[in-house]
Amino acid sequence: MKRLLLAFTITALLSGCATTTSPTGRRQVVGGVSQAQLDQLGAQAFAETKQKEKISTDARQIAYVQCVVNALVAQLPPQYRGVRWETAVFADNEPNAFALPGGKVGVNSGIFTVAKNQDQLAAVIGHEIGHVIARHHEERITRQMGAQTGLSVVGALAGAAYGETAASAVNQFGGMGAQTLFLLPGSRTQESEADVVGQKLMAEAGFDPAQAVNLWQNMMAASGGRSPQWLSTHPDPANRIRELQRDAPGLQGVFQQAQAAGRKPRCS
Repeated sequence: MKRLLLAFTITALLSGCATTTSPTGRRQVVGGVSQAQLDQLGAQAFAETKQKEKISTDARQIAYVQCVVNALVAQLPPQYRGVRWETAVFADNEPNAFALPGGKVGVNSGIFTVAKNQDQLAAVIGHEIGHVIARHHEERITRQMGAQTGLSVVGALAGAAYGETAASAVNQFGGMGAQTLFLLPGSRTQESEADVVGQKLMAEAGFDPAQAVNLWQNMMAASGGRSPQWLSTHPDPANRIRELQRDAPGLQGVFQQAQAAGRKPRCS
């Protein structure tokens, strides 16, 4: 893994960064990593998670999640539709989910206590896939790389090249690993953007975008009106619900067009 991160580091330093726009038109700085490298790191993070967490063997839950994922990714840009999206359900009561570059989706079984139907589950997974197609993982890596300057970078390179004496520098720089690098919560800006992207995606796939509001209301009710710990870096829940409520009416036309076109997921 250190070699993988080191190779990524060298590539990032040499390639530089680029300014682009996200699906919502937000200016973002990305660069220094190819899609193949992102996919490889995503696969590594997914493998690490599956090794550390207990995987559910409930075939119905697994099929349910895969059905929702399939419906959502069918509406993605071509470069994402060609990927075989792999899912895993983890036997964990914490209501959480994630998606990674390379077509990886993980869902905790606890999510089913707040996502009461397929539309609400699509809101969760759509949000997580929104992080992928908005290039938030790449943006986060670029930011992380930019924070590592001067002697820390030199030390990392020296450590990998010259052995144990400099290994501590490598560990300080790259020791967080793919799982931590990818699964740490994003910024509030990224989380809000993933809400926008995910709600639109679920409507395009034939899921009712108004159910995103119900999902977060359920999430708040389940936590006794407090934000769950895993949402601590997310937008204020009340503001998030208001924004989803604001956008839902404008997406009803998209939802109705999807339904008229025959996109009527039956995943429950």
